[in-house]
Amino acid sequence: MNIAAWSGPRNLSTAMMYAFGARGDAAVWDEPFYAAYLEMTGLDHPMGAEIIAAGPRDPDEVAARCAAPHPSGRPVFYQKHMTHHMIEGVSRDWFSSVTHLFLIRHPARVLASYAKKRENPVLDDIGFRQQSEIFEAVRAAGQTPVVIDSHDIRDNPAGMMDALCDALRIPRDPGMIRWPAGGHADDGVWAPHWYDAVHRSTGFAGAEGPLPALPDDLQAVCDAALPHYDALKPFALKA
Repeated sequence: MNIAAWSGPRNLSTAMMYAFGARGDAAVWDEPFYAAYLEMTGLDHPMGAEIIAAGPRDPDEVAARCAAPHPSGRPVFYQKHMTHHMIEGVSRDWFSSVTHLFLIRHPARVLASYAKKRENPVLDDIGFRQQSEIFEAVRAAGQTPVVIDSHDIRDNPAGMMDALCDALRIPRDPGMIRWPAGGHADDGVWAPHWYDAVHRSTGFAGAEGPLPALPDDLQAVCDAALPHYDALKPFALKA
């Protein structure tokens, strides 16, 4: 099974990749389209030159690899995708060849975390609009995508990983809630900038507290993102 896991940044997405990376039957791929996205848009991102150099930069090549079995032969191929990487010019023909998973998180939590790493984010930087659009496109094509909320994962990691495995129709694996500190061999080249907290972790962080207060500029972005989060929230798995 090839799993396309869709989220924006600062959304527990790396921890989820580590959870699947802890499975003996799974291979993972960290943000396959990132280099192509930066080269196509010319956007200035932390470590942008290093990301483009590390590649792959051809979106058609990436799409073909996403649809194919992993070269390792492992039966579960987990792909951590950023929704905002799916810009015009990036093919979606491969969507029918994968199972789609949508990882959601309240935009206030996303923005509070993202703004510590990259200043002045706008709505399209955090992927909420694109996530709801991709979700509806997958549903329109006849799939019933799986949705999971990062708040629920942190509140009950073992229960939610079991529920997720059941929804994906893959064997449950209790090892998914623990991984070694220090990162994963398949981390993207951008890991030194973005993954410091998860590199110190050995499992999912504890339950989340109240929503963070945001300054006015970030609150405006949060308000624009919230309808997209609310559209997917009713579909979220429960343990």
